[in-house]
Amino acid sequence: MKKLFGTDGIRAVAGQSPLDAPTIYAIGLALAHHLGASPRVLLGMDTRESGDWIAATLAAGLTAGGASVESAGVITTPAIAFLTHTHGFSAGIVISASHNPWQDNGIKVFGPDGYKLPDSTELAIEAEIFRQLAASTAPPTQTIPPEVNEADRADYIRFLLAAVPGLSLDGKCIVIDCANGASSTVAPQLFAELNGNGGGEVIITHASPDGRNINEHCGALHPEIVAAAVTHHKASLGITFDGDADRALFADEHGRVVNGDAVLLLAARDLQARGLLANATVVATTMSNMGLEAALKRSGIQMLRAAVGDKYVIEQMIATGAALGGEQSGHIIFTGRSTTGDGLLTALLLLDIVHRSGRSLSELIADLKVFPQVIVNVKVREKKPFDGIPTVAAAIAEAEQALSDSGRVVIRYSGTEALCRVMIEAESESLMRHHADTIANAIRAELGI
Repeated sequence: MKKLFGTDGIRAVAGQSPLDAPTIYAIGLALAHHLGASPRVLLGMDTRESGDWIAATLAAGLTAGGASVESAGVITTPAIAFLTHTHGFSAGIVISASHNPWQDNGIKVFGPDGYKLPDSTELAIEAEIFRQLAASTAPPTQTIPPEVNEADRADYIRFLLAAVPGLSLDGKCIVIDCANGASSTVAPQLFAELNGNGGGEVIITHASPDGRNINEHCGALHPEIVAAAVTHHKASLGITFDGDADRALFADEHGRVVNGDAVLLLAARDLQARGLLANATVVATTMSNMGLEAALKRSGIQMLRAAVGDKYVIEQMIATGAALGGEQSGHIIFTGRSTTGDGLLTALLLLDIVHRSGRSLSELIADLKVFPQVIVNVKVREKKPFDGIPTVAAAIAEAEQALSDSGRVVIRYSGTEALCRVMIEAESESLMRHHADTIANAIRAELGI
């Protein structure tokens, strides 16, 4: 079982284990050794104030291990995945804690193919990290981040624009929330070029990062903010990214939030109509709403469920040959276009679907009837198996029996935070809330902080 890597890399409070300087240096050494002779590694980061010293320490470890290191500076996670693959790097690393608060940071690793590392590889790297730490290999007292190659951002923007030839923003007003994160360096230029003739209006918000305001009352964690902005500006559509822009959520022209489930429905139907939805299959996760499954079934599309985490969605997509997959949270993966969730790419492809259809976003997803769903997050001090805690196991069993075919119970630990997520979905809202509260209270009593 992995001890450092979660569902999306290594994540912690910056400066505290495992994101203290000795461990970060050991991570660099271990990764360089894993990559073999004379590897080339590309670094990128989001806008957190800890990014520079983590990059410098990590680069020092990589260099000591025999790697050459280049930097794309502040840039999105999917941009690093794209650049790693297309420019022939041995690995790509993103220093980001995604949707977490600014105090946190993380290290995500992509292989030379642009995909996140499989669990078996992460386990092997972890073993080497612990060997390095046991050897007390200390980082140098002074480290310097590698020089930034500004051309990388331009390459990524060209890739995004090439994905939607003919897309026009004429007559549309689009509000974009950059979460004061990595998309702040990409989205303004991207949408300025897309709206080159000035026929549309693009309103950019939360694109002034100060190192500490990433995700703060903005971005995909707070989609109601962009939804309110759409209403205020009487806009056609709103787009909001998380801190590293590997996911996106939306708001329709009425100021209603549109999540990843709705995007999957919209994209699946469009791909199916064009004969591009391989095996008439979409891969979602255990968190996707039963309403999505029902809507896809009405269109003759089957939905498979993977574990939470876009890397697990991609693994099932590859295994089944699916062309589309994603998460309710906004990670959407298009096989052949991206190797990881890409919020900017998803935004452009959704805009393109709306543009080609001649209809509004709300019209395109009008038949998606969502089952009432609640998610309760419980802070926990440890992550013990639920079946080993009698009171919790009993509460879960009672909910599953009561809901039977009219709902779902999904209880899981977060792979990136010290949280347990209690998700209940049911036709009856009162039953849903009762069982969610009962299970959450049982977990809180046994494991809560």
